[in-house]
Amino acid sequence: MGQAHHLFTTPFVVDTLQSEAGIAMLREAIEAEMARDPKGLEISNLGGWHSNTRMLEWGGEAAKALVYKAMTLADTATLDAKSPDDSRFGWIPELWANVNGKGSANQYHTHPGSYWSVVAYVDDGYDGSDDPELGGELQLLDPRAPTPQMAVPDLRLLGADRKPQPCEITIRPRTGMVVMFPSWLPHAVCMYRGEGTRISVAINLTAALKPNR
Repeated sequence: MGQAHHLFTTPFVVDTLQSEAGIAMLREAIEAEMARDPKGLEISNLGGWHSNTRMLEWGGEAAKALVYKAMTLADTATLDAKSPDDSRFGWIPELWANVNGKGSANQYHTHPGSYWSVVAYVDDGYDGSDDPELGGELQLLDPRAPTPQMAVPDLRLLGADRKPQPCEITIRPRTGMVVMFPSWLPHAVCMYRGEGTRISVAINLTAALKPNR
């Protein structure tokens, strides 16, 4: 019997915001910006509110601390192949806030040009409930685009654990959760059906050569 080898895994990093005060500061800054600019933007969001991408300017010290955490996560998950002991690259961040009420969602999309994408959950909107009917999950689509579109979609490739590989993974967020994934990975947000308010911060990190390198 032939031996199966598994290639090109996709990294997905999960961490947690440790400071409740920092989470509260993020929420306060987001609510203030939403009051200043209630219209926001329409990009991948279906309903809800999407801020401008200048949150580093109006988000205060909590936003700066969140960006530092995101860049630290990126540093630990990335290697400069030509300079492994002293990376020639740093990160240019871009961040914004998403506020979703009942019926809001985000359609599948990627972030071309960025290297890592990060989402931090300021409020999961569940108010402690485990009810799966509330929705609002983060969805990650198999980046091997033809897989869910094959002529025989019921067939599944077997993974290293000999279990069928899913075409889509769903992750239920929680307040304080931070997730990071490659920016080319298609992702979406399921429709939120709760009565609360879901608040998250999204960050794109673009790789750039450090000065004098």
